Amino acid sequence: MKDRYNILFVCTGNSARSIMAEAVANRLGGERMRAFSAGSHPQGHVHRGALQVLDAAGLATSGLRSKSWEEFAAADAPVMDLVITVCDRAAAEACPHWPGHPVTAHWSVPDPAAVEGSPEQVERAFSLALQMLHQRISLLLSLRPGDWDRLAIESLAAMETNA
Repeated sequence: MKDRYNILFVCTGNSARSIMAEAVANRLGGERMRAFSAGSHPQGHVHRGALQVLDAAGLATSGLRSKSWEEFAAADAPVMDLVITVCDRAAAEACPHWPGHPVTAHWSVPDPAAVEGSPEQVERAFSLALQMLHQRISLLLSLRPGDWDRLAIESLAAMETNA
């Protein structure tokens, strides 16, 4: 059994949801998990709303950057144990070949960056997405890595709505 597991969170733009998941997983996972994020079509910047909600939650934002999933398909990339898409669009795209053949799963998380409205409504959307990711990652960490499979990981999304 490994001491530390690598997890990659993927969304299309890698500017909000996957970035927030990376920050949460790195905090909650401690020495047990190393989290990364990437996008199929990265925006090239981290959304200001994501940075604000992470700062408000006391989560580290240094080092967070929007990047392509191709970085993690390269031969010299860290080998992932688990890849989770957090947006429906990225889940529908053809993913690169991930070295090491990680377990893959999908968690549908509404895109807070797509919310239009007052600053309070936008902030609320980012906060809700962060809460959703926090709950799911907490539940993921309750599983033994040997029990990671697509069905178990995807079922965490349903469990968090009933918690």
